[in-house]
Amino acid sequence: MERYAGAFEEAVDGTRQQGRHYQLLSALQSLVKELPSSFQQRLSYTTLSDLALALLNGTVFEIVQGLLEIQHLTEKSLYNQRLRLHNEHRVLRQALRQKHQEAQQACRPHNLLVLQAAQQHEQEAVEHRIREEQRAMDQKIVLELDRKVADQQSTLEKAGVAGFYVTTNPQVAESRGPWIPDI
Repeated sequence: MERYAGAFEEAVDGTRQQGRHYQLLSALQSLVKELPSSFQQRLSYTTLSDLALALLNGTVFEIVQGLLEIQHLTEKSLYNQRLRLHNEHRVLRQALRQKHQEAQQACRPHNLLVLQAAQQHEQEAVEHRIREEQRAMDQKIVLELDRKVADQQSTLEKAGVAGFYVTTNPQVAESRGPWIPDI
């Protein structure tokens, strides 16, 4: 009798699992309908079904939550680095303005035009350096974000989530999104 009760529970559990799979598949299909048609074409029924199966197991949610936390920490860190650089540049500009004002106040009138020309040249050199530092920082940020995207792709691929693999092809990566969206 116990053997039959166990088999019945397994059948009920299997039916419940199948019902949940269909619910998830239906939800994924609804989400896909909201996408532009070029993206819809890339997501076959099989891929969506495989994604629904992966979602049945709570492990994928835990993985995504972990990746999301890492993503947020990375974004915050990169933002703070860029903000620090911006503040350093602001302080540098203020110090240069102060230095120039003091020099102009101490300057004799007949040397003022020469001093102003030198200061203009110095100002342009500083602005050029600031632009280059900002460009270098922005490139560093983009490379770091690209590395994080590849890490996310790799992690989801290793977890067996359908449709995920490491790529640097922007057209393929764009269709899957550069980051995990907030849940």
